[in-house]
Amino acid sequence: METQISNSVNELKIENNENGEEEDDFVDPWNVTSKSQTGVDYDKLIKRFGSSKIDGELLTKWEKVLNQPLHHLLKRQIFFSHRDMHNILKMREEGKSFYLYTGRGPSSDTMHIGHLIPFLFTKWLQEVFDVPLVIQLTDDEKFLWKDLKLEEAKKLAFENAKDILACGFDENKTFIFSDLTFMGQCPEFYQNVVRVQKCVTFNQVKGIFGFGDSDVIGKISFPAIQAAPAFSTSFPFIFGNANIPCLIPCAIDQDPYFRMTRDVAPRLGYHKPALLHSSFIPALQGAKTKMSASDENTAIFLTDTPKQIKNKINKHAFSGGKATIEEHRELGGDCSVDISYQYLTFFLEDDDKLHKIKEDYESGALLTGELKKMLIERVQPIIAEHQKRRATITDEVVKRVMTPRKLNFNFTDKTNK
Repeated sequence: METQISNSVNELKIENNENGEEEDDFVDPWNVTSKSQTGVDYDKLIKRFGSSKIDGELLTKWEKVLNQPLHHLLKRQIFFSHRDMHNILKMREEGKSFYLYTGRGPSSDTMHIGHLIPFLFTKWLQEVFDVPLVIQLTDDEKFLWKDLKLEEAKKLAFENAKDILACGFDENKTFIFSDLTFMGQCPEFYQNVVRVQKCVTFNQVKGIFGFGDSDVIGKISFPAIQAAPAFSTSFPFIFGNANIPCLIPCAIDQDPYFRMTRDVAPRLGYHKPALLHSSFIPALQGAKTKMSASDENTAIFLTDTPKQIKNKINKHAFSGGKATIEEHRELGGDCSVDISYQYLTFFLEDDDKLHKIKEDYESGALLTGELKKMLIERVQPIIAEHQKRRATITDEVVKRVMTPRKLNFNFTDKTNK
């Protein structure tokens, strides 16, 4: 088992190629950088991580199983990689049950627009599959990694829960929990944590996550805490003693945790979690790194005013346009590096409009300033609507959703209709 885990994760640190030269991309759960202005090479990442590409065949099957159109984030391969999604679709066809699990590491009191991507997609998954969802707030992780006091980490988790609920999740089918609180409420959760801890050696966890001798022991033990929600027995108040499979939508930088989880699961008698991986929404300054909650100029925050959004995009959004209007009209812009266009692929749902924008920008008919204006006019209402919904999320609502309880769903081997 140790050899299996070690071999499966040594490639997660994309540092050197076979000739010993430094590779362009570096991806781990805490850092994402690329030397290319077009961003991370996701095809290489799929190969190194050993996941599977979401291809046309899978999308066709998915659409057939659901009997409805696919989410634009799927069609555009923003969610581009998976593990065992075929099994999830087969379970759906057979009327068998599964649940969703995703999470958030609360490092600031407000989330940015990039954080919306996995949650908006997870909301769609919850709706189309009609399944329960558990959302882990890893305030313990942020306490261990960041310069935060314990109470501050808990407060950030509570505030982030409001942003998450403002995405529109079904409260009756959603349980949100803070690690710092839930660990003491549910012995079954902690029992699964220690089961995972017993299966992974210190050498393995160093190989997976790059921990060093100077890292605090809390960091070394944390991955087991992120693994535990992938097992349904961690939530007896929802699932009883049933061993129910789970599907995890997340950004691909979180994959190391769940490769470890998938290696451990069979030893514990649990299902391996299935995964759906998203790409990263780049920083405003360009795709060499992702948005950061700790640098306000790299991101559009969910608390930003319309004026702040406009100023950030106009001032900071990296342009794929040419140096002069004349040159741009003649040669056109480069959508592969233009941040305004990249953001529209995430947030403009109309495929025809997006295609026309790309065509006009690359032909030179559309100028950079005009493209930025389109993005501003698209993002401002999204943020304003989110702020409006968040204002309705009271402390009492958050406490209710974060209370361990039976969710409005009965697990059977038949379709729940």
